Amino acid sequence: MIFLKSDEEIELLRISNQIIAKTLGELAKIIAPGVTTAYLDKIADEFIRDNGAVPGFLGQDGFPKSICTSVNEQVVHGIPSEKVVLQEGDIVSVDVGAYINGFHGDSAYTFCVGEVAPETVALLKATKESLYKGIECAVEGHRLGDIGNAIQTYCEARGYSVVRELVGHGVGRELHESPEVPNYGRKGNGPVLKSGMTIAIEPMINLGRRNVVFERDGWTVRTIDRKPSAHFEHSVAIRHGKADILSGFQYIEEVLGDKAI
Repeated sequence: MIFLKSDEEIELLRISNQIIAKTLGELAKIIAPGVTTAYLDKIADEFIRDNGAVPGFLGQDGFPKSICTSVNEQVVHGIPSEKVVLQEGDIVSVDVGAYINGFHGDSAYTFCVGEVAPETVALLKATKESLYKGIECAVEGHRLGDIGNAIQTYCEARGYSVVRELVGHGVGRELHESPEVPNYGRKGNGPVLKSGMTIAIEPMINLGRRNVVFERDGWTVRTIDRKPSAHFEHSVAIRHGKADILSGFQYIEEVLGDKAI
């Protein structure tokens, strides 16, 4: 069942998502060669709690950490670890959830670690741009397939591939609600978008083949050919005329300046 949110509920969702936006801004300050993903998890956990929320991912279906950190060929759901030390030239997708006032927020950003290969930077830029192409279609009266088609068309035209096994989702009182929000599809297909729907749109785009492998830890998903993958995500509310982005990358951009993707 798809739950429509009232204006008051959407504002509560905005609070949780803005805590995430600020958390990602804090992480942008410390992502650098030599930093462990466990340290990123620690900083994020402390910041989320200091802002009155709790980490939305911790314990979700048994997930053991507060954020997901997926490095290079890892697509999503990488588990932070003291053993994973960021290296010059890496990319790292940081996916953050926060729960407060009865509502979940969800957002992700893929960061460059130092100087990154130009073809990988181009992948990140295209993936982020495709997120906003999808958001442009997330308006009342359109259909769910319009979002996925916009993302797929934009990325495949640039030679990239779209992961099929993982999709976006509704977000609200539960972290994962209906409907599923694929990053591929046909225009005019799927449920009609209605004002008050709240969804997390999250393109997962690969430099190489679209196929993925699920690692033995039960969580981490990586590309089958071990080529880089990028991941960007916003939580949005469906409105008439223009989607309402509840999360944000503004704090990341304040920190990184012209080095932001």
